[in-house]
Amino acid sequence: MRIVIDGDGSPIKSVAIDVAGRYRLPVLIVTSIAHFTHQACPAHVQMLYVDKGADLADFKIMSLLEATDILITQDYGLASLALTKATVLHHSGKRYTLDNIDVLLAQRYLNQKMRQAGKRVKGPRPFTAEQQQTFKESLIKTIESHFQKLKEKSDT
Repeated sequence: MRIVIDGDGSPIKSVAIDVAGRYRLPVLIVTSIAHFTHQACPAHVQMLYVDKGADLADFKIMSLLEATDILITQDYGLASLALTKATVLHHSGKRYTLDNIDVLLAQRYLNQKMRQAGKRVKGPRPFTAEQQQTFKESLIKTIESHFQKLKEKSDT
């Protein structure tokens, strides 16, 4: 099990890294070379840079994703693809599911159409400490649920 983060514009990288460290889980952050940093990462974190280009990070994530992984992404398109391979969380802490992904994709499509028509669509509000805490709690629950399923599987 590992945490995979779609790193482009993710406001929760440090929270996810801290939580993963407590559970001794590896973290893989996939991001565009446009977001390159010299900032040192903890030993359990691997940065994987991909070329600039539409969806290149998404394609790389999909090629590396494993069934026991927890993917963190804001990208509804990537989430819809990854649902068949792994557990997928939004940075708000909400879990993407087959029950909610269609509505999210439809909302994204309508917002895109409004922007193309010249209408202003509100972007996300600044990420708050409360939202970080909600995400942290959701990630912890998800990790503990994964551990429980793995334990049950090994007991049988």
